[in-house]
Amino acid sequence: MMQSQATAAYHFKAIPVRSKLLISSAKLNQARISRSTSPAKIRWEATITAPQTHLSSPIVDEAVTAFQDYQLLFTSQRSECVEPVVLRIIDGSIPHDFPSGTYYLIGPGLFSDDHGSTVHPLDGHGYLRAFTIDGQKGEVRFMARYVETEAQREERDRETGSWRFTHRGPFSVLRGGKKILNTKVMKNVANTTVLKWGKRLLCLWEGGQPYEIEPTTLDTIGMFNPLDGCDSLPFISNSNGDVWDVAALLLKPILYGVFKMPPKRLLSHYKIDAERKRLLILSCNAEDMLLPRNNFTFYEFDINFNLLQKQEFNIPDHLMIHDWAFTNSHYILFGNRVKIDGAGSMRAVLGLSPMISALSVNPSKSTTPIYLLPRSLNSVNKGRNWRVPIEAPLQIWLLHVGNAFEQKDKNGVLEVQVQAVTCSYQWFNFIEMFGYNWQSGKLDPSFMNAREGEEELLPHLIKVSIKLDANGLQQKCLVEPLNHWSRPSDFPVVNPTFTGHGNTYLYASTSSDSRRIFPYFPFDTVIKSNLSTKAVSTWSVGSRRFIGEPVFVHNGSEEDNGYLLVVEYAVSIQKCYLVVLNAKRIGEVDALVARLEVPKHLNFPFAFHGFWATEN
Repeated sequence: MMQSQATAAYHFKAIPVRSKLLISSAKLNQARISRSTSPAKIRWEATITAPQTHLSSPIVDEAVTAFQDYQLLFTSQRSECVEPVVLRIIDGSIPHDFPSGTYYLIGPGLFSDDHGSTVHPLDGHGYLRAFTIDGQKGEVRFMARYVETEAQREERDRETGSWRFTHRGPFSVLRGGKKILNTKVMKNVANTTVLKWGKRLLCLWEGGQPYEIEPTTLDTIGMFNPLDGCDSLPFISNSNGDVWDVAALLLKPILYGVFKMPPKRLLSHYKIDAERKRLLILSCNAEDMLLPRNNFTFYEFDINFNLLQKQEFNIPDHLMIHDWAFTNSHYILFGNRVKIDGAGSMRAVLGLSPMISALSVNPSKSTTPIYLLPRSLNSVNKGRNWRVPIEAPLQIWLLHVGNAFEQKDKNGVLEVQVQAVTCSYQWFNFIEMFGYNWQSGKLDPSFMNAREGEEELLPHLIKVSIKLDANGLQQKCLVEPLNHWSRPSDFPVVNPTFTGHGNTYLYASTSSDSRRIFPYFPFDTVIKSNLSTKAVSTWSVGSRRFIGEPVFVHNGSEEDNGYLLVVEYAVSIQKCYLVVLNAKRIGEVDALVARLEVPKHLNFPFAFHGFWATEN
């Protein structure tokens, strides 16, 4: 994650403990540990020493390698690939029937500047990668560019190529920049999701407007606000005025004027209704982050970004929503409960801790509220009271949604199913996500794993089944592991033409559980779940190789007729590969269709989310 590690010397001292692993430095070379120590009970304390060649045990060898691999997974890439390069095929070939198009992949590209500051991966500048696939020629061309956001233009010297972080970002604290009372918090880095809708290519971030990119050159066009003009159009508001409106009026001048937060905070996760050819996006008010209520506004656009409908819902609870779901007639929100941390708020405002430390999870209730909000304009205020949530019988924190759909029988009984990834409140931590230690600026991979016997706390695939009677009263809400799959997993995806409708197959990233040290994350396996037969099949990469999010490219009428695109990170040799898998053959020896090598000097860090855009 830091500067080039080719010449870095590292020193590990490993001590048996029962707490989480603690990373206190990034330089290590020698490790000392008892051979009888369980790998799950190790604490790392690192100091700078001269390089040494002897390691005391195989466990230590493996532990040191695992730690180094994790740092390399988040190594900054300062170079861009402006002119397309044709990737070399290592295995297999691109099929002639592969649909021509481009796989766009977004994530952070830079984690350290030239003045001693490091940032959380969520605050890393957006680095857009594009793999353009030509099935007829059997070739893939690669490009990579930084998204030129306002913060990126300020923090990067275009002449020298040097970087100086001036924005704190919500998850970081600067060391080599202005630290105390720095109000540059909302660092829109456009690094979370990417979308090609109509003629526009957009890079989105959790909390600001998208940036528009020229699709062929990856030049940044500028900020694009899809909400411009939306407030002047008639819409249905389901909000009731309350006492918190006064607090909101007091907060707005501070948040908008001092911290430069946009009035509407767009969520980075969007949805596409393929049947209706609509783009669905969701926003909430900036002040909702600090109030025990949320104003959620849903927008639906046609292919030309013409607004088709807009609805606003006021929910009297303090929630943090990252991803959500939709069906034919509902928007679905899982209530991830948060609360204000008084002491953390004071430190955050002064710049002594990340701004996000003003919030903490709120595990005050043993159930999870699930809001079924009416999507149809004609059904608003009819039927069940949407303000009364469905109560899931256990406490879960939703991370990502794979799919959701509903069906109603002849008696008016409604059944809703949601396939998603959730984790525990005990595991989720705003500040330490990805194992980032803001005080040392280093990454602790143990956070993304678990202590012995705590695997159930990590992100898991689940299926939520809800049944409502004809009057909208809750008859059932069942939460169960998806196909009884128990390994930690994330990045659930389905064939995009089935989004919002009943699906048979779901794909995700998971772990082969073959590593003793850090066995669960980073992921090294693609899973395919058959929801009808409960069968599960997998495809895995080799040792010291990891994967990100799979993306489905449909190529036929059958649901699993198509390909999966996934990036393989071979950290042992510091290279990235584009992997093409046959979605129908996952679990078989011939699942691999092609593997293509990204030139080593263009090796890029771990990405977040991608999007497949066909040529047409």
